Amino acid sequence: MTTTTGRPSKSTHQLRREVGLIGLLWASMGSIIGSGWLFGAQKGLMAAGPAAIISWVIGGVAILILALVHAELGGMYPVSGGTARFPHYAFGGVAGASFGWFSWLQAATVAPIEVSAMLTYAQHYSFANGWLDPKTGVLTTSGIVVAVILMAILTAINFLGVKKLAATNSAATWWKVAIPLLTIFVLAFANFRPSNFNAGGGWSPEGIKGILGAVSTSGIIFSYLGFEQADQLAGESKNPRRDVPFAIIGSILIGMVIYIALQLAFLYALPASAIGKTWTDTSSKAYYTVFTGPFAELATVLSIGWLAAVLYADAIISPAGTGLIYTTGSSRVSYGLSRNGYIPTVFERLTSRGVPTIGLIAAFITGCICFLPFPSWQSLVGLITSASVLMYAGAPLSLGVFRRRLPDATRPYRLPAAGFLSPLAFVISGLIILWSGWETDWKLGVAILIGYVILVVSRVFHLNDREPVLDWRAASWLPVYLVGMGLIVYLSDFGPLKSPIFGLWWDMLAVAIFSLVIYYWAMAVALPAAKIQEMVSEVVLPEEEALDYHTV
Repeated sequence: MTTTTGRPSKSTHQLRREVGLIGLLWASMGSIIGSGWLFGAQKGLMAAGPAAIISWVIGGVAILILALVHAELGGMYPVSGGTARFPHYAFGGVAGASFGWFSWLQAATVAPIEVSAMLTYAQHYSFANGWLDPKTGVLTTSGIVVAVILMAILTAINFLGVKKLAATNSAATWWKVAIPLLTIFVLAFANFRPSNFNAGGGWSPEGIKGILGAVSTSGIIFSYLGFEQADQLAGESKNPRRDVPFAIIGSILIGMVIYIALQLAFLYALPASAIGKTWTDTSSKAYYTVFTGPFAELATVLSIGWLAAVLYADAIISPAGTGLIYTTGSSRVSYGLSRNGYIPTVFERLTSRGVPTIGLIAAFITGCICFLPFPSWQSLVGLITSASVLMYAGAPLSLGVFRRRLPDATRPYRLPAAGFLSPLAFVISGLIILWSGWETDWKLGVAILIGYVILVVSRVFHLNDREPVLDWRAASWLPVYLVGMGLIVYLSDFGPLKSPIFGLWWDMLAVAIFSLVIYYWAMAVALPAAKIQEMVSEVVLPEEEALDYHTV
């Protein structure tokens, strides 16, 4: 197999197509049902009151639209690390490298956050009391040691190969889906209080700003993240053109039902003694804000001790399962980045089991760095949400280009009304970034700059035999988009200014108009059809044909 420079790939083994439909579906579900469900209902209630139900609907619909876009793309080009590679085919090197970094940043940092969540929940047990500083929530020295060991275990499991990983994750995901459903059922019968809708300050004490803010900052979007894992593993699917779209769409629909039902069950089951004067009340009487986990504490207050015990166990299992699959995803993204020529060729090295060795090691090291005394778990959740949405923004742009440039390409799943939904998905990405707020977005900007430094170093020192054409014109819209979005957020009602230039609603209108301008600019300057077809045939077709289809 040759590269864009005519040189052979140095990969000595091939990724194997051993993942079936259930494996793909459960890969996405295993990422969607993680630590988010254990905190999301509580955080949403504190931010938006009972109107958080609307926040879950808004977040679910927004992610569903983005998921539908990914479903068509994943069926068209079933390659490993797909979310990092679609913009590369549509806009060339500069955009491909940028969105590839966004994708890797999101994937590589979820696993350490989930490990931190496991240690946070473990504070319920007396033996774990010394793992976190009770005042700051930062890991202690002993906590860092335990965290590194857990990251090492997640990494080691990945070295067993994708087939065993899929089997392990599928087993864990059955548990992860069953426990929220059990919780919903038990709480619905334990203490049903419809009057809670008007308690704690009323239905929507913070109005529309609270509802929209909860979407980004309360873990709602974070809870829905993960559907793209089916895309990341598409290069290892037995029947990707059929299974990838089904897995993506199915996982987000199941997730929506579970999360909305959890919010309702949590709200209805709260006893009067657990509700303060406002939903943000954190007094000792507001049991649903207790540090060790809201659902488990609620079960304890309602004298359902067996459920509390199960939930404390799940608070270890669910984050571990999500961390496991994101460790897998990050190694596949780095594999894709290397095949596109953005990062050193060494990331393409595979074991005899078809596992990207260096990618897993890089994910492990990144996780260990994240365990240093950085901001709290909740602050990092906001950062990951913004990074994820920025990564997702590349998909609707890519879909729009492929529809225009390659109208006759094979599409196992064809998104209805793509001419409308594709730009809408791009606008939604911008709105979620806006709702995340300046305090989160400026940190994302710093992370983006660090990524560009890494990419430049790899290019300057020729650490990859491939040197993809950067196609500056095709990506001319990208720096304008990044800087423009940052400026709008800074000047908006979600920014730091006491007197924002763009008030509520006007800031959203500004994002919508700006996003549409960028979208159609990107459509106009995208690579021509012949160039896209050449890039796809050089990478996608050889990867599909050369993979080992052996099933055992």
